[in-house]
Amino acid sequence: MKKAGHEMDIDTYIKVSRQLQKCRMMEDAVKLFELMMDCPYKSSVQDCNLLLKSISSSDSPNLDLVFRVANKYESMGNFLSKAMYDGIHRSLTSVGKFDEAEKIMKVMKNAGYEPDNITYSQLVFGLFKARRLDEASELLDKMEANRCVPDIKTWTILIQGHCAVNEVDKALMCFAKLMETNCDADADLLDVLVKGFLRQNRVTGAYELLMGLVEKARLRPWQATYKTLIEMLLGVSKLEEAMGLLRLMKKQNYPPYPEPFIQYISKFGSLQDALDFLKVLSVKEYPSSSAYLHVFQSFFNEGRHAF
Repeated sequence: MKKAGHEMDIDTYIKVSRQLQKCRMMEDAVKLFELMMDCPYKSSVQDCNLLLKSISSSDSPNLDLVFRVANKYESMGNFLSKAMYDGIHRSLTSVGKFDEAEKIMKVMKNAGYEPDNITYSQLVFGLFKARRLDEASELLDKMEANRCVPDIKTWTILIQGHCAVNEVDKALMCFAKLMETNCDADADLLDVLVKGFLRQNRVTGAYELLMGLVEKARLRPWQATYKTLIEMLLGVSKLEEAMGLLRLMKKQNYPPYPEPFIQYISKFGSLQDALDFLKVLSVKEYPSSSAYLHVFQSFFNEGRHAF
């Protein structure tokens, strides 16, 4: 196309570049970026940010591609934005290049960009990935010393890191510190903690944590968190607790999740369990006829004709 005397317009570049990034053809995406920067219609700062973010999002970012993008952008007389520095920093921390990441932070500061929660969150994530847990935890003190107050994302990454290596008690200590600050817990953090408990088969602990935070912190857990915990509770024969979560889901206007209850009650439950379950499903005074039929059919399938 270029040999024929035609230049690529910006709309075509964006479509092709995003398709290459979607297919993880990052080297081709970088070549296209370099080609576009030599054209009259140059890539915007947003396109450069997006490309760096795509490269850095892989498990093992190609640092050569990262610096090719940054160097090409600078060679055209442009200055790197904060988002671009973050993209470079994210790539370095993701592959454990912490010394180089620290140098980038210094360059970033000299360019007038102070490290913020995005910068530190990336560093925390990288340290946990490298199993440098103590350094990740100590980073909170460093943040506060630099007058950067950890936000909920930073706390969540820190707690998630502890949970990922089965240090749930340390995760709870971090959570306790969080609750002492002005930073409010959210559904994302609750999901991380619940999964941490479940990974250690501490099902009752996960249930008590969720119920406590819903009551005290007025949290609204994700629907997926409810579903996972209900399944785990029924797996250890905690029907009453699972039913409590179903009531809470109903109270918070989530759709009902009857399937695991029907399977459990039809195998192990009593008539009273079935009646209690149907009552929870009731929209007004009585559950729908289809709910009754579903429960009866499940009992019959289990051969329990006289329950």
